[in-house]
Amino acid sequence: MQSFSEIIKSDKPVLVDFTATWCGPCKMMAPILHEVKAAIGDKATIIKIDVDKNPEVSGQFQVQSVPTLIIFKQGKVMWRQSGVVQAKELQQVLNNNM
Repeated sequence: MQSFSEIIKSDKPVLVDFTATWCGPCKMMAPILHEVKAAIGDKATIIKIDVDKNPEVSGQFQVQSVPTLIIFKQGKVMWRQSGVVQAKELQQVLNNNM
């Protein structure tokens, strides 16, 4: 299994959803992320990170609220936003970072 730092060093964009099981808006992101994944296919990777199970990763990127979405490319933060983001906007941001 790849480590988080290995995954985000990919040449293709990696959308990371920092989430928590107790978070209502995080639950709203699940179908949105499925929609985005269906639209973009393998052009980007989408992963979820549970902030309660991975405090070191969320701390490393100063994730204060959930959901926080971060797009990485070659290990660099390309885009970041907290709160629910609609599928169209996410697709657009991912396409801009391909």
